[in-house]
Amino acid sequence: MPAMNRSRFMVLPVGLATLILCAVGPAHADKGFGGTDGETEQSAETGPDGTVGVTVAGVVFDRSKNGSGGSAGALTSSTSWKPPACWYAPKYTPKQLQDYLEPIWEVGSTGYEWDAKQREKYNANDEKKGFNKDKTGKGYWWGSYVDKSYPPGWDACNKDYFWVDVGDPPPADIENAVTPEVLAELAYAEIRVPGTEVTLAPAEATKVNLPTWAWLDGAEFKPVSVTASVEAIGVSATATAEPVSLEIKPGTPDAETYPASGVCEINDGRIGEPYAKGKADATPPCGVKYLRSSGDGTFPLQATVTWEIHWTGSDGAGGDLPDGAFGATQNVVVQEIQAVNR
Repeated sequence: MPAMNRSRFMVLPVGLATLILCAVGPAHADKGFGGTDGETEQSAETGPDGTVGVTVAGVVFDRSKNGSGGSAGALTSSTSWKPPACWYAPKYTPKQLQDYLEPIWEVGSTGYEWDAKQREKYNANDEKKGFNKDKTGKGYWWGSYVDKSYPPGWDACNKDYFWVDVGDPPPADIENAVTPEVLAELAYAEIRVPGTEVTLAPAEATKVNLPTWAWLDGAEFKPVSVTASVEAIGVSATATAEPVSLEIKPGTPDAETYPASGVCEINDGRIGEPYAKGKADATPPCGVKYLRSSGDGTFPLQATVTWEIHWTGSDGAGGDLPDGAFGATQNVVVQEIQAVNR
């Protein structure tokens, strides 16, 4: 697990508009998270003095065991379930929260009464204990984080900062506070699986009334996983996706699939079976037979792989998440068989 940089700051110029935006409202939701593989993913908030304080945590994603390639894509849940659009995690040390909030209060853009209540809430007038500085190293101020794509529900995490001692669970009434299970759900959203363009044979154009064999590269279709972690509190979870079946939809009702359901189960890590010379008249374990030609056009064959998702957490917990699917459409030319008269 990569180490977190807990106290780094960088300076950026900001305008008065940014200052006002940072000062209003009780919810301090970040606008997402970023970074590249192997880097710490942290979130930042801009203070009125022009500094951006990098937070103590956020979620780090290890995508080194993810699917790769230009055709790789995200899974779509087989149910209405979706990964959290926002969540709560450790955000500031006592000193960082003080450095972020006090300049905002001094500006007074939210009104004296509100600022006074905030100072009281964080015991800001006590130099030694304000913002829980006497607990430095023993806990963190937690705050909200938001999926960078802003899916529906991204603004649901609207609770103000709250304190959690290291080793203690977050308050029971806080939904989507990072736990191994929540981290597994966030990791699910980061999983990328290989593209699903199937190989069709015999080669060249597909022929009417002749079985066409379909298969996927077995070397690419193997389990992939993403690990999500919050190093500051030592919590992590890994979500793993395993391919289980390939569904073929020919793109026209004038076709038959093999098997009849159109769902090809994965056997011995292989999806379908490669065509071999001499099998033109044999029934493929996975494939399609078109009953008419595509004329001057093509048929949009859809190939969708279903992936089972399970997770394991740093606390020994684990379980299943809804299956995911990823597919693609490819255009298939179907020709009539040409008879040759001699």
